[in-house]
Amino acid sequence: MHMSDGLLNAQTALLFAVVAIAGLAVALAKARADLDDRTAPMAGLVAAFVFAAQMINFPVLPGVSGHLLGGALAAILAGPWVGALCVAIVLVVQALLFADGGLTMLGANITNMALIGTAVGYLVALALRRLALRSRPGLLVTAFVAAWVNTVAASGGFVIEYALGGAAGYGTGTAALAVVGVHCLIGIGEGVITAATVGAVAAARPDLVHLLRIGTQTKENVR
Repeated sequence: MHMSDGLLNAQTALLFAVVAIAGLAVALAKARADLDDRTAPMAGLVAAFVFAAQMINFPVLPGVSGHLLGGALAAILAGPWVGALCVAIVLVVQALLFADGGLTMLGANITNMALIGTAVGYLVALALRRLALRSRPGLLVTAFVAAWVNTVAASGGFVIEYALGGAAGYGTGTAALAVVGVHCLIGIGEGVITAATVGAVAAARPDLVHLLRIGTQTKENVR
């Protein structure tokens, strides 16, 4: 979800700007091990796909929009570190060129979608990796669950931020009910899209799916 300027007070916005910078610095350092001539193009395709998906959004509350996030998809295909960077780059471009999400809220948006969403989605996928490696249906279920949890977790990050320093004039309970409730529904759509995309890539090139590549199974396991 994109947060507009003025949704959080200055102190809270600054706090999560620092969190975002620190998180991206770690991701940048760790991502080098996951990028090579084979995986770098995949990272670019993931970023482009997430960018296109996030451009379709709708209002949830004044100053808050709902849309697909893409964190779990990016993490499953490109790894958690590269995935976080892909989503963060998308958010920066959207804020600078399309005024989608306020510049003062960029740190909070990156924290929610690029850091929390991607990390939680990947951890869920990693926990279900044995299921994903067992069969193609298992991979699809893993991708769906990871994407749904990623979406709800990111919306939960917004609720925490708003509870710490909300400045939009509506209560935390109202924000939580609206944002988390809507994103529970959005998560279903995100799960379907993520499962379909991961399934398509795995059917053609399982060696490009990070979640499968870190295992020991071969292409035959996900057909």
